[in-house]
Amino acid sequence: MNNWKEIAPVEAIPPLSARVVKSKDGDIAIFHAGDGNFYALDNRCPHKGGPLSEGIVHDCRVTCPLHNWVLDLRTGAATGADEGATRTFEVKVENGKVWLRA
Repeated sequence: MNNWKEIAPVEAIPPLSARVVKSKDGDIAIFHAGDGNFYALDNRCPHKGGPLSEGIVHDCRVTCPLHNWVLDLRTGAATGADEGATRTFEVKVENGKVWLRA
């Protein structure tokens, strides 16, 4: 998992939304957060495997659509009283394109 893969032009992932990328290790969700940055998480909530890409993105967090767990996009960790985390991936923006290290 050391190669950078071009995902999309920046404008193809609107603010406060996500796009799913298929990988050999499963689906990865690329988020355009409220701080303007892009983050990538395993597209499975650590609670019951809900599709995080279908959740509500707010600030630098995403709320899982199944049971309302809130995960920090920067760390993949659950917030509040919930415990657990999902895997994170490196993302960069270069020349107007979003890149994922996978």
